[in-house]
Amino acid sequence: MSATSEPRTPYYLIDRSKLLDNMRKIDIVRERSGAKSLLALKCFATWSVFDLMREHMDGTTSSSLNEVRLGRQRFGGETHAYSVAWADHEIDEAVSHADKIIFNSIQQLERFCGNASGIVRGLRLNPGVSSSSFDLADPARPFSRLGEWDAVRIMPLMDRISGFMIHNNCENSDFALFDAMLSQIEERFGELLKRAEWVSLGGGIHFTGDDYPIDDFCERLKRFSDTFGVQVYLEPGEASITKSTTLEVTVLDTLFNGKHLAVVDSSIEAHMLDLLIYRESARIAPNEGAHE
Repeated sequence: MSATSEPRTPYYLIDRSKLLDNMRKIDIVRERSGAKSLLALKCFATWSVFDLMREHMDGTTSSSLNEVRLGRQRFGGETHAYSVAWADHEIDEAVSHADKIIFNSIQQLERFCGNASGIVRGLRLNPGVSSSSFDLADPARPFSRLGEWDAVRIMPLMDRISGFMIHNNCENSDFALFDAMLSQIEERFGELLKRAEWVSLGGGIHFTGDDYPIDDFCERLKRFSDTFGVQVYLEPGEASITKSTTLEVTVLDTLFNGKHLAVVDSSIEAHMLDLLIYRESARIAPNEGAHE
């Protein structure tokens, strides 16, 4: 392939200028609110653009051992390690790569507290509220395995942890909903938060989207931080890369079976699995024809 020829489809195309637009919005939030920003590697782990992103973010957060390793080796900055459950053969290596490790349950904290004695430790909280309308993606759904919810059981453990992770937003572009849920978190876990040094509010907050009230968002984050005396972390995944990346495909065939159809050289399962899981349709560009 020559230097000027198009690569063969299918491939993902990242527009660095659009990615930079998102990074600049993240900069605004960091500067005005005091919150730190960690790239959620479970959402985006394409290290070819980490050189750009690390200039605007404070590090990474992960959900598996390999992501922890990737964050430390390829991105740098702060490296937060979280997993729904760490295995015995994983924990020591995870600790070796991480600055902070966040346990999903009291049982995991008690089991591995000694292994993680040399780094900062935290616990995931489940506030029982979320922005998700899709059960599969709802961390607060009935019988959820994600995080601890009983403040009474958590309080005696505060000598073993210094902070919390709370992830209850999912593609949430509604600031009023974010504000209301954060108020519920303050009321439910206020006594715990007063004893914490840091709190991660997770990802799923669509604050880089068009027309998002970023000034109100920054003020709310700062008020939360000042009220409880904590360092706030955000974990933007999709918010980091929104509208910057496309799947480039070629139409191989067209046919008509009650509607006009195009067959392309990619598959939902291999290239855009989220669309299948969440039963969504792909957005197409250019989309200027008579049919969709």
